[in-house]
Amino acid sequence: MTAWTDGYWWSKDGIRLHYRDYAGDAAKPPILCIPGLTRNARDFEGLAAVLSPEWRVICVSLRGRADSGYARDPMSYVPLVYLQDLEALIETLGLERFVAVGTSLGGILTMLLAATGGGRIAGAVLNDIGPVLDPVGMARIKGYVGKNNSFPTWLHAARAIAETNGAAFPRFQIGDWVAMAKRLCRLTPAGRIVFDYDMSIAEPMRVPNEGALDMWPAFAALGSVPLLLVRGALSDLLSEETAGDMAARAPSLEVVTVPEVGHAPTLDEDEARAGILRLLGRVLAAG
Repeated sequence: MTAWTDGYWWSKDGIRLHYRDYAGDAAKPPILCIPGLTRNARDFEGLAAVLSPEWRVICVSLRGRADSGYARDPMSYVPLVYLQDLEALIETLGLERFVAVGTSLGGILTMLLAATGGGRIAGAVLNDIGPVLDPVGMARIKGYVGKNNSFPTWLHAARAIAETNGAAFPRFQIGDWVAMAKRLCRLTPAGRIVFDYDMSIAEPMRVPNEGALDMWPAFAALGSVPLLLVRGALSDLLSEETAGDMAARAPSLEVVTVPEVGHAPTLDEDEARAGILRLLGRVLAAG
């Protein structure tokens, strides 16, 4: 496994937040990896192993996930607060220019980072996310987030995750599900396996009419920098129509479709990896 160092920073409301820092070439812009709703820094282990030490890779865990502290107010588990947390990290690390890799929620935050200062983004990967979210996928996500299950073994956890996500990864074998469980879950002192996030992250999703943002202007703020959209061919959150609209509006966008994968690709797939390497090549060519 590629070595990393653990780093921490503080949110404006006093929560200690965690990131993994994989060493890389200081002459290149660092890569800031932002995970999905229930995920954490471990999601990018495979990608970091490929890119480091050629590139510095910074993988964050948002508040309420993994080694980042939990929020006292569950209503702070919303994109605009996550954005403030990321801005604090960028300031703490002095990141003047970086490549953003965002999976699902992380992609929404990537677009919001562009809207609040797009000139610092040297390139971006949006993993199975766009300005429009398919209601079918949103309903599925709301159906499982925040359910506080526990399991006696990693195999039990893997089988439970497979039941929920099997349609998105029809090619997965039991070993793949165990690997996913170890990214998603943690072992408690009592010897049980639990999901490694604060169940309260679901609270804001239960509020009716939560005021969805129009994300098209945020997407447009990415401008003409090198962009990559990775879409799972079976995705129920990012439709082909939305992906096509994104490509039409952003000439610098390459769309890579990962076959037989739903929401969201792991970025360990050959198609995704090749697309990311091409994107980084475009970033270097653009200076």
